[in-house]
Order: sequence, then structure tokens, then C-alpha cells
Amino acid sequence: MTASREHTLHLLRRATDDPRGRVLFRNATVVTADPALGTLTEADLLVEGSTIAAVGRALPAGDAVVVDATGLIAAPGFVDTHRHAWEAQLRRIMPDVDDLGSYVTETLMGYAPAYRPEDIHTGTKLAALTALDSGITTMLDFSHNSRTAAHSDAAVQALRDTGIRGVHAAMAPHFGTWDQQWPADLARLCAQHTDDLLTFRLACLATDEVAGPDLAFGPRLARQAQELGIGVSVDAVFGRSSSRAILEWARQDLLGPHVTLIHATGLTAEAWRAIGDTGTTIALAPTSDAQIGLETAVPAVDEALAASVRPGLSIDVEVALSSDMFTQMRALLAIQRMRAVEGAYGTDRTPSRIGVADVLDFATLQGARTNGLERTTGSLAPGKQADLLLITAEAINTMPLNDPIGTIVLGADARNVDTVLVGGRVRKWAGELLDVDLAALRDEVTASRDHVLAAARVASAR
Repeated sequence: MTASREHTLHLLRRATDDPRGRVLFRNATVVTADPALGTLTEADLLVEGSTIAAVGRALPAGDAVVVDATGLIAAPGFVDTHRHAWEAQLRRIMPDVDDLGSYVTETLMGYAPAYRPEDIHTGTKLAALTALDSGITTMLDFSHNSRTAAHSDAAVQALRDTGIRGVHAAMAPHFGTWDQQWPADLARLCAQHTDDLLTFRLACLATDEVAGPDLAFGPRLARQAQELGIGVSVDAVFGRSSSRAILEWARQDLLGPHVTLIHATGLTAEAWRAIGDTGTTIALAPTSDAQIGLETAVPAVDEALAASVRPGLSIDVEVALSSDMFTQMRALLAIQRMRAVEGAYGTDRTPSRIGVADVLDFATLQGARTNGLERTTGSLAPGKQADLLLITAEAINTMPLNDPIGTIVLGADARNVDTVLVGGRVRKWAGELLDVDLAALRDEVTASRDHVLAAARVASAR
């Protein structure tokens, strides 16, 4: 980091520690992801405290700290709508996973019961820091290993420790012993931990096929979430059994914008009509569907759009998948356009393709809506929280800048994420995560991984 950038960082931190502090990013290409504002070249973005105050050209600086953003693209932080963050120290441990059964048996039945609260903290912290490093400013942690209240508290504390905008979606474990504290413990979590950066959702499964009826969404869990005023994230939504469940939820009036269905692969046309009619949100996991082979293995973007649902995107499980949103956007774009061209091949039909603006919208504004945070984040609009990225547009893999959205989606990757702000506070600067002792983190992650693997081996030998 150059001396000038170190000095600017010092000024930035002093300004962002002041609730009335002002920072002006000058002369950037600003991709707002807001339909009314669009993309502005040679533009400025003003942050006051934790919020975006203005976007425009030649904004007056006044007493603001001025950051020269020439050669940078300012964009909203990405929003991850579903990640099992506790698994992060097991990254790529099963890269060639055969199917969902293999994942469930090895991870949820084999490794999960070995996790102590401190292992939950380590995995969640690693996932959140990696998210920030790659430009994800909001992450929904689908924490389905809440064996005790201490496990849940550890996951929540990890989100707080990293400074990410966290959505803690708590669920009981699929297998093994646990304290039976869920879902009642959600009331305590919401009361003790909700703050400007941390919100909560109830997490559950679509049906009773994997882990029994207690974890399956229905009137009891819907009522629990309603009483707490929180949303619901439903995982493992795929196939005909989930389609039948969706129709039953619609009949019971349980669906709506407060409910997110994750994956939504291989659903029937009737289920999609119910989803669209109720405004239920969808979280796609493009690489997960394909890698793990969930139902058709094809992300249901066409089905969602046909039902007038614009989905959010998610990472899912790092035991077999990549950790960043760039990969999700590119995978979805390539798969959808492949299907569109294949469907029209040999006919006189024009392929119905999505574009780079669509997948960026899914990864930002629609992700925020899916997480129930559309009024808070997801676009660079005045009044929203200053969750934003500065992406280098003059690096070897991004120059020259011809199309800003195309550059973000098709050209950039985590190394090009120069700066990350969450709620106006700097989390990454000059390409480096701030306040992270990488060597100490590496030791902590390795020790936790080794404990989990050893404990799981002992348990399986009994």
C-alpha cells in the first residue's frame, strides 16, 4: 500500500468513525443497479455516516474526505442469499461430490456432529471474511448446525466480528444429538443480537424426506416466524415432493414475499404459478445445482422469470463449490444462454437470453429483496446503506473499460475488488482486508479443521 493510500485510509477511518462523517468518491464509473439512476461515467458518490447521500457529477466536497476513484467502478456490494457458513474450514473436501446423498452423508451426518461452538465461530468467520474479500457485503448464513444456544451465539458473534451485513438463519441440525432449543431460541437471538448490521430469519427444509417432520416448513414454523416478525428461508426445495408442498403452503396462505425458497429446481408448472401468484422469493444456487446434481441440475432462472420472479443468487456449500459471486453470475449466465440457444437451434425462433445486467441485478438488488433487505442495501441509491465496492477497471484483466456491467460480470474477480464498505465502514482497502491477521486465522482454521476431522473419524469408528 502506498503512503498516499495509507494516509487516505487514515482519513477515511476517522471520518467513518464519526456518525456525521462524509466521504466523497470522485470521478468513478458508478453502476448504481437502480433502474431510475442507471450507470454514470465520471461521476461522484457521497457517503454520509452509514448511508449514501448523493450520486451525481461534480458533487460539492465541502468537508468530506475526498477519494480519487479514477479508473475504478463503484458498484453495490453483492448479496449472498444462502450459504452454510459453518462448513468453511471443510472447503473443497469433496470436490467431486456425486449427489445430494453423498453430501448429506459425509457432511451433515459425518462432520457436523463434531463441531464445537468454537468451530462454528471459526467456519462462519472464515466464510464471512472471504465473502467480504470478494465483494459480498451481505451474507445470509443458513446455519443448520445449531446444536446448542452456544453454537448459535458463536455463529452470530462471527458475523459481528467480521463487520459483514449478516442475516443469521438458524436451523436445528439434521442428525446427531442437540439441545432441542430450536426454534424457541430464535426469540432470544432476535432480542439479544439484532442491530444495524445483523438480522434474523427462520431456516427450515421443504419436506420431511431428509431430516424428519420437525424441520419441515408448515403452519407451526410459519407461526413462529410471524410472531417474531422475521422471514423464512426454506432449503432443499426441489422436485415433485417440494412442488406438492408448495401447493399446500399456498392453500394454507403461508407463502409471500417473506418466504424464500432455495434452489427451486425441477418444480412443476403448478408450483411455479403458486410462487408467482404469492410473490414468494427465490434463491438460486447455480453452481450447486449443477455440481451436486439436484433434480434436473439446471438452475431454474427461466422458470422463475416466467413466473415474474427475479431471483437472488447464493453460494451454498463450500465443501464442493467456489466461494465468490463472480462465479455464480458467470455460471448462471452461461447455463441460461446455452439453454436458450439450444432450445431455438434448428428453428426460426430467436433465443430468449438473459444478459449481464440481469445477473448483476440478481446478485445485488434482487438478492437484497430476497433477504428482506431491499430498503437497506442492494443498490447505490441515496438513503440506502453505504454497502459498496470499488473495482479496478485498469488491471490486466479488466482494461480497457468499455462496458462497466460487462466488466464486473465477465472480466473482474476477487483480486479486482479494491475497496469494500459496509454501512459506510471500510472493510477492504487497496486490495487488502483490514484488521485481519492472516497467519493467526490460518492457524485457527487449520486447528479447527483438524479437530473436526479427527472427532468425526473417532465417532465413525464406534
